[in-house]
Amino acid sequence: MAKLVFEMMQSLDGYVDHQTIGPPGPGLSRHYVEQIKGLTGMVYGRRMYEIMCYWDEDQSDWDAEAHEFAAAWRSKRKWVVSRSLKSVGPNATLIENDIEAVLRGLKAQLAGEIEVAGPNLVGSLTDAGLIDEYRICLLPIVLGRGTPYFAGPRPPLHLAASDLIVEDVIRLTYVPA
Repeated sequence: MAKLVFEMMQSLDGYVDHQTIGPPGPGLSRHYVEQIKGLTGMVYGRRMYEIMCYWDEDQSDWDAEAHEFAAAWRSKRKWVVSRSLKSVGPNATLIENDIEAVLRGLKAQLAGEIEVAGPNLVGSLTDAGLIDEYRICLLPIVLGRGTPYFAGPRPPLHLAASDLIVEDVIRLTYVPA
């Protein structure tokens, strides 16, 4: 049975605004390359999918690690939850209806970890009891605004693990209590 995991970089004040946080540094970037290689796939809301589509086409200014991340990302199955998109890119499946049933089916049919990205999507999946782990990569910055990590319901959680990813970045892993 697969596990749905919500992991994002978060500021000290609880925000996940990718435009303000910016790209990860080299050490954290290496962490995400390795993490994505180990995933069974990813579930995205429309906005997060549109952001991540950046990795679909090589860019001339990328370094070797960016190319490695893109290759790993492209190789993974993706499920995109959206009622407004009409199509999705390579290796992606559009989920327009019965989101809860589709994701329960994926959990039952697949093994490993499926990353869920997008705080708004995660809010509805939390309500349905579908998120198995919440992983916060806590960055040493304060944003003061943006999208909160918990954009929807704030479930009762239990700390399952904490580890230092790179200098100054801690990953906190929580499971539903």
